[in-house]
Amino acid sequence: MSSINPKRALFIEFAGVAKCLAHAHRLELLEQLAQGERSVEILAEKTGLSIANASQHLQQMRRSGIISARRDGKFVFYRLADESVLDLLAALRRIAERNSAEVERVVRTYFHDRDSLEAVSRDELLTRAGFVTVLDVRPRDEFELGHLPGAVNIPLRDLEARLAEIDPSHEIVAYCRGPYCVLSYEAVAALRTKGFKARRLEDGFPEWRAAGLPVETGLGH
Repeated sequence: MSSINPKRALFIEFAGVAKCLAHAHRLELLEQLAQGERSVEILAEKTGLSIANASQHLQQMRRSGIISARRDGKFVFYRLADESVLDLLAALRRIAERNSAEVERVVRTYFHDRDSLEAVSRDELLTRAGFVTVLDVRPRDEFELGHLPGAVNIPLRDLEARLAEIDPSHEIVAYCRGPYCVLSYEAVAALRTKGFKARRLEDGFPEWRAAGLPVETGLGH
């Protein structure tokens, strides 16, 4: 029988999970997996990694219990183990925001320069349903995995060419992958320069889904 202190045994396991997060590429992969289940090939393409490198990171996270995997023929698909992974990432973000001078600098010089207005909360958006245009600026494949009810999908790269599709009499609430997804910041900034009244959703699609709020899948609008 092992003589190791049971509390220490738990701490060793917790440390293994924490160590698994200690890589920027893994955090990028988790952001993608927060949008929905993905194959290794798609994840590699989205993050700019080789398939071999992405697979290595994914396997390590699977061994730590952060993500799960299933095989379908020749392909392996990964997904978050459960929504509590988002809580873990949110806690990591809050700690860094409060205590890292470099994080504070990046937030101030990039994000606040593009949008200093208060973001729209989930509760506020729910009370204003039907009175605002909800704009999903993620790529189409991510939108199809899941999106806010009634959302219009115009990926950021297509936004300028598709402005005519947006009703200028409605306020726009844009969202994307999470609280610091650059897509929504860039979209709101671009819309305001064109005279639209636009704000961001405080979080992204994964946080909306994790809160138990309704979602739609497929092409939608």
